[in-house]
Amino acid sequence: MERLKIKVAVLFGGKSKEHEISILSGLSIIKNLSPEKYIVYPIFIDKDGKWFYIKSRDIEGDEFLKNKYPLKSILIKEKIFVVEGEEAFGVDVVFPALHGPYGEDGTVQGLLEILGIPYAGCKVLASALAMDKISSKTIFKQNNLPVVPFLGLYYHQWKKERKYITDQVINRIGLPIFVKPSNLGSSIGITKVNEIKKLGDAIETASGYDKRIIIEKGINAREIECSVMGNEDPYASEPGEIVPQREYYDYEAKYNDSRTKLIIPASLTKRQISEVKKLAVAAYLSLNCTGFARVDFLLDKDSNKFYVSEINTIPGFTQYSMFHRLWSLSGISFAEVLDRIINYALEK
Repeated sequence: MERLKIKVAVLFGGKSKEHEISILSGLSIIKNLSPEKYIVYPIFIDKDGKWFYIKSRDIEGDEFLKNKYPLKSILIKEKIFVVEGEEAFGVDVVFPALHGPYGEDGTVQGLLEILGIPYAGCKVLASALAMDKISSKTIFKQNNLPVVPFLGLYYHQWKKERKYITDQVINRIGLPIFVKPSNLGSSIGITKVNEIKKLGDAIETASGYDKRIIIEKGINAREIECSVMGNEDPYASEPGEIVPQREYYDYEAKYNDSRTKLIIPASLTKRQISEVKKLAVAAYLSLNCTGFARVDFLLDKDSNKFYVSEINTIPGFTQYSMFHRLWSLSGISFAEVLDRIINYALEK
């Protein structure tokens, strides 16, 4: 008997500042889902939040925009997407390839929960916690996971208590520091501050993206990343390392600087590899993650201590992205990574 194909809707694009990266991830996922196993329905979300069905699987670059049809509605009970002027289609599972707010933060996950449609990746709570750096670091700390010294604040607090907050930064954290929006990814809105007189400008920059701001101790560190998959019993990949040629791993280093190096596997001792894999799983479980995620670490060059930096619940899936490439070290191909993620979604 011929195996029934799984019907997968891949969501990509979205309203966040990471819209373009999400497009690359979504197209890469669509390209690598086996046509023998899946019927794929590409769904593009534009920057205004409008949903479109892309009536083609063979899409490259911006070509898909010429072949889009507005989604008219979603029938909850039947799990059917209705396309304007086209036949409706049902799905078995949704694969969100959305990065940042309005996709990775629990909002789309909440919608899919209401619709009763299985979906890949973390559920609502874990998605929201991981997206918010203040919340996730607080939970890591409560679970005795190592994090760099940090301070969380609201922008209105800075407007009222500049001297107090400045003193807290000097006395509790010390320079250099990184000032970041609490809710955003891809290193957008981040400023490295080496002089305390520049703290205000950095906070103003971060506040343009989020009114909750996190200030973290800057350390002389290596950027180590580890992929995790699974539900109740997750497992970690071999770690890799990011080596930016800029002062730190900012947006330009991530997406526009060809000099940025991805070292796979990371040059670490057996003890360090074992430690970082255990920390990755512990961090994943501390936020109640499911399906898949990438856990990022800082490895202090002076003390050789690992610090949990953040969890990306929908990491990049471009051909160059670290998440799936790390699994290749264990003989797991990109296509098989996608298979496992979809199976975990259906299992969940």
